[in-house]
Amino acid sequence: MKISDPYQAVPGGVWLRGNLHTHSRASDGYAPPQEIVAAYAALHYDFLALSDHDVAPAYAGLDPHGLVLVPASEVSAGGQHVLAVGCSARIEPEPERQKVIGAIASAGGLAVLCHPNWGRDFNHCPMEELARLTGYAGIEVFNGSIIEDPGSPVASDKWDRLLSAGRRVWGLATDDIHFPIQRGRGWCAVRAAARTSEAVLAALRAGNFYASSGVAIAEIGLRGSELRVVAPDAESIAVIGKHGSRLAWAEAPELAWDAAECQSPYFRVECLGRAGTMAWSQPFFVGN
Repeated sequence: MKISDPYQAVPGGVWLRGNLHTHSRASDGYAPPQEIVAAYAALHYDFLALSDHDVAPAYAGLDPHGLVLVPASEVSAGGQHVLAVGCSARIEPEPERQKVIGAIASAGGLAVLCHPNWGRDFNHCPMEELARLTGYAGIEVFNGSIIEDPGSPVASDKWDRLLSAGRRVWGLATDDIHFPIQRGRGWCAVRAAARTSEAVLAALRAGNFYASSGVAIAEIGLRGSELRVVAPDAESIAVIGKHGSRLAWAEAPELAWDAAECQSPYFRVECLGRAGTMAWSQPFFVGN
């Protein structure tokens, strides 16, 4: 049995933390882009994407304050919202979102479907649409902006339904910041080969990252068929499989689990911390 481990060692690699869904006054954020960049630098982030609505990224003249600035935008007009991560040009908000995903791919970017459980019906991205669309890299498994809005900030339910149906998509956590209180709620930590936008995108594309709403993962990966996870500030760690079933559990900041007999086509890790904070690994895919 083969298990696909997304957490491969990267020569000279370094873990970088950043936010990929950020708004400024270039659309509906609270402050000018330079102020937003400075605020995330003060949080000791490593990278940031200013993803304003339906505009081309505009980083010229900004002081990055040591941050790696990743080009991005949020395609929002006319349909479900899609992050265009790694795209330096404006992506036309075609009502047919498959065209949007195709345009992002053609521009060398990654398409991420935003806040699937936003709204009074908890259904900004209906499951039928998630299943119909193809070619997107991931979904927001956590969106910090939705804490103040109707719906749920967490979308692991839809993620598990996609993974259980055989789809290979990653899970991201973001702030989707519009107001100062939302800063620092959701982030991704990538294992990048260098402190560059290209290296961050390569790690995201490969799934060599985890998503978090406050829990850090210090170690994760396979040793043979044994999964080992260390998350010092986690109170418990769970291994989740097909249809959201729990395969293993440890009420501790460390977990070791032998996946050799795993009957699920995938498994992923959830680390639970204080006050509802979490971290989500990317899925490990199981198959011959």
